[in-house]
Amino acid sequence: MIPAVLLAALLWCAGIAAAQDGPLPRNVLETYIAPPMSLGEQINDKGVWQLLNSGGAEAGYVFETEPMAPLPGFSGASINMLVVLDLEGRFLDVQLISHNEPIFVSGLPEKLFYDFFKQYRGHSISDTLVVGSPYGGAAEGSALVYLDGVTKGTASVRIAHESILAATLQVAREKMGGVSSGPPAYPDRDYEETLRWDDLVAEGIATRKIVSNAEVDAAFADTLWEDDDPEAKEAPDAPYLDLWVIDIGAPSIARAVLSDGAFAELQNFLEIADTDEPVLLIETGRHGLVTEDFVRNTSPDLISAEQGGFPIAFRDSDIYVELNEDLPEALHDGTALILRTDRRLGFDPTAEWTLKVDALRKHGSFQPEIGSVTLTTTHVTPERFYARPEVIKPAPPWAEALRNRAADLIVLTAFLAALVALLFFGMNRLAGHPLFTPIRLGVLAVVLGFIGWWGQGQLSIATPLAVARTALDGGSYAFLLYDPFSLMIWAVTIAGFVLWGRGLFCGWLCPFGAMQEFAHHLGRLLRLPQIEPRGVWDARLKLLKYGVLAGLVALLFGAPAALDKAIEVEPFKTAITTFFIREWYYVAYAVGLLVFSMVLFKGFCRYLCPLGAVMAIGGLIRGRDWIARRADCGSPCQLCRVKCNYGAIKKSGEIQYSECFQCLDCVAIHDDPARCVPLVLAARGRKRKVAAE
Repeated sequence: MIPAVLLAALLWCAGIAAAQDGPLPRNVLETYIAPPMSLGEQINDKGVWQLLNSGGAEAGYVFETEPMAPLPGFSGASINMLVVLDLEGRFLDVQLISHNEPIFVSGLPEKLFYDFFKQYRGHSISDTLVVGSPYGGAAEGSALVYLDGVTKGTASVRIAHESILAATLQVAREKMGGVSSGPPAYPDRDYEETLRWDDLVAEGIATRKIVSNAEVDAAFADTLWEDDDPEAKEAPDAPYLDLWVIDIGAPSIARAVLSDGAFAELQNFLEIADTDEPVLLIETGRHGLVTEDFVRNTSPDLISAEQGGFPIAFRDSDIYVELNEDLPEALHDGTALILRTDRRLGFDPTAEWTLKVDALRKHGSFQPEIGSVTLTTTHVTPERFYARPEVIKPAPPWAEALRNRAADLIVLTAFLAALVALLFFGMNRLAGHPLFTPIRLGVLAVVLGFIGWWGQGQLSIATPLAVARTALDGGSYAFLLYDPFSLMIWAVTIAGFVLWGRGLFCGWLCPFGAMQEFAHHLGRLLRLPQIEPRGVWDARLKLLKYGVLAGLVALLFGAPAALDKAIEVEPFKTAITTFFIREWYYVAYAVGLLVFSMVLFKGFCRYLCPLGAVMAIGGLIRGRDWIARRADCGSPCQLCRVKCNYGAIKKSGEIQYSECFQCLDCVAIHDDPARCVPLVLAARGRKRKVAAE
């Protein structure tokens, strides 16, 4: 009864907490936003909010992942993260809000899960982000950006990563349509074309914008500054702005407009800043492009740009500009400036973008008031000068999981195939082998060491409950693919239901069951007295595991937040996943069950294990009675029933397969002419007959 008391204590500690429906309210989200940023207005009913900068201007978006991408984790509940995204599609912050992942609830340090999300900061949604490590151990030259997972928790981390990407791209599509969600175009260095200035003009590669004094005057009409430019009045038809715009990222274009020295300097610059796109501006009018206060290598004070409704971050390249001598003389006499922007921020030189130039006027002599109007022109560069990297789609999470565990899966496949073949084709020979007990303990040692501690393949009631939760919510079962090692064991276990019932897993493949069997043998070596519940008490105690399973199912529907603590009725996480390194009360519970097994043979498996209850129910699909019986079994012979440590044989001699753990003791007795009573009696009868004859 001690395990039942411990179960009750665990359920009491779990409490009853209702999960919150819908996005988090403002007062909760505000605590996640670091000053000077602040939370603006809610944009939609999916929990997307404005991110405001210190000046109150929109600087990005804040949203939770759960309302838009509620991918189920291993508990069946989704993992909820807060994502802070700027207007250029970069992750400013990603924080974990809530989760019910069993491995982190009370197994691995939860700090590891929180720290994982810090890796997103500074990355763009244009980056191909994957969880894991590059094949071969080096990511140099790869278009993929690798995020370090969490050992033993990588499956949960992958689910969280998929949720972040799904929610972020949804926001990008709906609210940030101007941000590229794919790799940007880059200059094709291998493309060569001989171009002249006339070719650039004819094809629109060099775009010209002319604004006359009269047009600027008209823009300032009826304002304080309408009479503050006498020069414009004197020559209304003269150009105020005569601006040429040429994107010189492509070498063929740059060579056509720059001198050899300036071209070489630009190429040297681009070798270092290889993600920058340079744009040449040449102005031959009165405007001049910059003010007297302009500082080189900073953003120009009179020039801005946008593409797709989103700003382009231009800054001065601080490169000496010397034009090609073949250009018109008027251009040589103008003001030239090379600006640059980072293509990784979403700028696409092959898509149309808008350049904005401010025209300023001053009114008054002492602390004059400044007025401005914006002059605009559009520009686009032909696609032929650029290339786009092949979009490298990361392998689906299940494929990454398969690759990461390929070696383990090969060994596991070989082990499971050998075990199943041995039990199916050679079970009787195995049971009757003189060294059967050492062989069985050797197999269980492999199960404990390789499947359990190394492979982390201990099956848990958490998986069937998560499947039930997913079926209830109509979600995806893809989370099962994140742990192919355990999934293979599940597959073999379910196949074993048809052949043997629950016996294959509970008797041969459960790591904690193996630990209990070792504890039992240790108890025998120490000559500890054994507790053997029989009759009505044994039958009653076996029903307890079904009650535990029913309680967990009730929590699944009534109080899912309490389920993760209640699942701790299984000591698997403590004994197998964390190697007994966790809170003392979990360790005491697991060790207590093992000590209990020294005097009560596999007591947890027989009476308390909710996964064992699921296995017993699954065993109902068993297609055969695989343990041979004789007419004399049960009457008069009761030897198998007496010897069965699991109490899985009725007085009638019938095998109770829902409680059979496939220990093969009864198989060995059935085939042993020295121990099987009917065989012994038959042998004696033959001897008497021979003697009489």
